[in-house]
Amino acid sequence: MDTVILNNGVSMPKEGFGVFQMRDENICKQAVIDAIASGYTLIDTAASYGNEKAVGKALKESGVKREDLFIATKLWTQDASYDGAMSAFRTSLENLGLEYLDLYLIHQPLGDYYGAYRAMEELYKEGRIRAIGVCNFYPDRLMDLAMHAEVIPQVNQVELHPFFQQTNALKTMKELDIQPEAWGPFAEGNHDIFNHPILTAIGRKYGKSAAQVALRWNVQRGVIVIPKSTHIERMQQNMAIWDFSLSDDDMAEISKLDIGHSEIVNHSDPEFIKMLCTRKIHD
Repeated sequence: MDTVILNNGVSMPKEGFGVFQMRDENICKQAVIDAIASGYTLIDTAASYGNEKAVGKALKESGVKREDLFIATKLWTQDASYDGAMSAFRTSLENLGLEYLDLYLIHQPLGDYYGAYRAMEELYKEGRIRAIGVCNFYPDRLMDLAMHAEVIPQVNQVELHPFFQQTNALKTMKELDIQPEAWGPFAEGNHDIFNHPILTAIGRKYGKSAAQVALRWNVQRGVIVIPKSTHIERMQQNMAIWDFSLSDDDMAEISKLDIGHSEIVNHSDPEFIKMLCTRKIHD
């Protein structure tokens, strides 16, 4: 497994395992156990996923040393304030059964995320979090935060896949030395990505699947990927992307698939933002 050095010197795996939408505790716990057994050390969850406790149980049962794992979770919009972030951080640590986090992210650029980020900066300086960052921050929001932060975010987790490539966002992250991380690297199955003719044809040259090509394309762009699956065979296939490289021609061909916008979420839609701001994950 390759790693990347974040802007604060912390080493982070270039591929991890995501648990979004795994709400059944037993399914989530077993999936994480299987993922760790398959070689994943980066596990990505979030308070809003409702499965931090299941992930924590899996970490305990995995038998892997804490220092050999890289655990990330996220602060939900409901807790986007200084005091809210402090309380939510303690809750996430308790749910996960951990004494520190490797990465803590602001889930959405909504609410008092500046107050939340100040709390995260304090926790980072205290050594309670090894790296801090954000999710879904488009270039303008990311630049604004970076210009007013004491600690430049280490990671920005955004939607990145062959059909929404966000090249301008990647340029801004590179300028700020912020590591891009892809959620939805399989585009949530859109465009029949697992059977896409171009990705399949490219994969055939290397004995790889369309899914493996999609993941390899992202990591060759310098993007961390966190695919998810509840099937151990698929987990292992998703990890088998480190023994080949796509050619420049392959990369150029995939670049033509970009449609320039998301088909999964629309952060410009007031109704979507209202939903994010009113969704409560605790009393």
